[in-house]
Amino acid sequence: MKKVAAFLKLVRYPNLIFIALTQGMFQYCIYHPIYRNRIPEGDGRQFLMLVLASVFIAAAGNIINDYFDMNIDRINKPQKMVIGKYINRRWALVWHLALSVLGVALTAIAVNPFSRWYLVVANIACVLLLWFYSVKFKKEILIGNVVISLLTAWTIMIIFLSKFSFSDAFGNGHPGQLKLFRFAVLYAGFAFIISLVREAIKDVEDIAGDQKYGCNTMPIAWGVNATKVYVAVWLTLLIALLLVVQFYILQLGWWPGVVYCVILILLPAGYLFRKLITAGTPAAYHYLSMVTKGLMLTGILSMGIFYFYL
Repeated sequence: MKKVAAFLKLVRYPNLIFIALTQGMFQYCIYHPIYRNRIPEGDGRQFLMLVLASVFIAAAGNIINDYFDMNIDRINKPQKMVIGKYINRRWALVWHLALSVLGVALTAIAVNPFSRWYLVVANIACVLLLWFYSVKFKKEILIGNVVISLLTAWTIMIIFLSKFSFSDAFGNGHPGQLKLFRFAVLYAGFAFIISLVREAIKDVEDIAGDQKYGCNTMPIAWGVNATKVYVAVWLTLLIALLLVVQFYILQLGWWPGVVYCVILILLPAGYLFRKLITAGTPAAYHYLSMVTKGLMLTGILSMGIFYFYL
């Protein structure tokens, strides 16, 4: 049982649940209400396989990240180490390879690899990006943060793109197609920005170990104060964009959605901004990282509001 618990810890199962929840909310709270009786046969099976593919690829990425982070984690997170303590390094590589192959194979099975080959290629690219992120990108200024943020946004976009061939994904098909695209961009954009914020905060939290092992992350290269400014700019942009969205929603009379967003997204974002200014210890930055994660959760759960209006 210790091995099973260690493995679940290694793949960061709460993050995997979050991926599945995000895709499930988009599928059942956005896509289903928009298309209603026009959902093609087999769509549910395809969706399930794509969720599993995303989960397996993310799990493989978490494994390889911990594999290459063993020395840094001995300083930053010694209590969370799994590889070398509970799971052999060689077995970690085996699990990474097996889960990566399964993820790509499920993608190919879920979609038509001839008409939608780009989805298979994209998930292969995800596997490669997660490998290079662990080896190199995460040690460089911005590159690693952007990669993770793009991959986070991709978990939503792959569900949207799986519904149409590439030629008509952005075309003039079903009247709800443009509406679905707008929701996909809205939530993918939210996921991208909030991930940029969280990754930068985590870089500050992990500065001690990163500095010792030659990483050149943003707080090391630019300084902590400059990183705070960077985070503050993205938070300001996020809040401004959300206010614009609320103005649009008000025109439609969707008051519950506005109330939800103000109380559970905008106010916590403002709180995060305020606490960011005074943060100065690893514990404080860890707290900010957790607040950001909560903000990601409430943002994604807001899809449930639209279920009743679409």
